Amino acid sequence: VQLQASGGGLVQAGGSLRLSCVASKRTLSPIVMGWFRQAPGKEREFVAAFAQRGGATSYTDAVKGRFTLSGGNASNTVSLQMNNLKPEDTAAYYCAARQGSTSSFPRYYSYWGQGTQVTVSS
Repeated sequence: VQLQASGGGLVQAGGSLRLSCVASKRTLSPIVMGWFRQAPGKEREFVAAFAQRGGATSYTDAVKGRFTLSGGNASNTVSLQMNNLKPEDTAAYYCAARQGSTSSFPRYYSYWGQGTQVTVSS
């Protein structure tokens, strides 16, 4: 499985960005696709995840109400709309995939895309 992430960039606090991740067609369905982020000197942390089966989504508390995850059941794609960005959202964002149910633990995701940088200036 190959994951291709896009989006990211530099934005001022309060601004918006949209990240997208596409899984290769060779992936096995159903699939869970998630986003994690890692700031310099910190551990990788869970942001949000979408389960293709049933469409369930989960978010970490820090982004609830600001980030919205949407998934394409047929296309193995997931997008993360990030609104009202804060400087503490600055990190490299990674998309990941696994089979089964959503999980907030990076070790349970078997497939990872390359990171895309999100920088929020104050």
